[in-house]
Amino acid sequence: MDYLLFLIGTVLVNNVVLVRFLGLCPFMGVSGKLEPSLGMGVATTIVITLGSISSWMVEHWVLLPLGIGFLRILAYIVIIAAVVQLIELAVRKTSPKLYRSLGIYLPLITTNCAVLGVPLISVREGHTLLEAGLFGFGSSLGFSLIMIIFAGLRERMTVSNIPAAFSGPPIAFVTGGMLALIFMGFGGLI
Repeated sequence: MDYLLFLIGTVLVNNVVLVRFLGLCPFMGVSGKLEPSLGMGVATTIVITLGSISSWMVEHWVLLPLGIGFLRILAYIVIIAAVVQLIELAVRKTSPKLYRSLGIYLPLITTNCAVLGVPLISVREGHTLLEAGLFGFGSSLGFSLIMIIFAGLRERMTVSNIPAAFSGPPIAFVTGGMLALIFMGFGGLI
């Protein structure tokens, strides 16, 4: 039961985008349409989950035993880049349309601060391997959830009558802020 609460807390209460403010670039850049947002969410979920587990293993089985913890960020970047390359190859082979719709954002998952931030937060909080995997999975589910919700809202905004001063990025930022307020309501849940 504790792991379920841990997972729910990671997805809703401590959402990586709206609470920790990580991953804002794809949140604003890819979320214009629902299909690319869903694809980005799935790809990011796989990358963050595998990256968190792999980073935990490298941290506890290589970096700490050898006393080279100062190489943590460099090691994590290499791990994440390798995982992203594998995901990119898989998406290119299985769904060329999704690969084209994601465009430059798929390789940019490597530079997404959420992808690097989640394993670093996990190490800082002293998670076990299972907790690191759940934290990575929950964080990426929260990221995907926000991407999909925001994409749906932005698609609706394209057909709405929005004043000229608010059209484009201003209304997107206001909507993102309102989503953050909504998710703050989950704070009392856990």
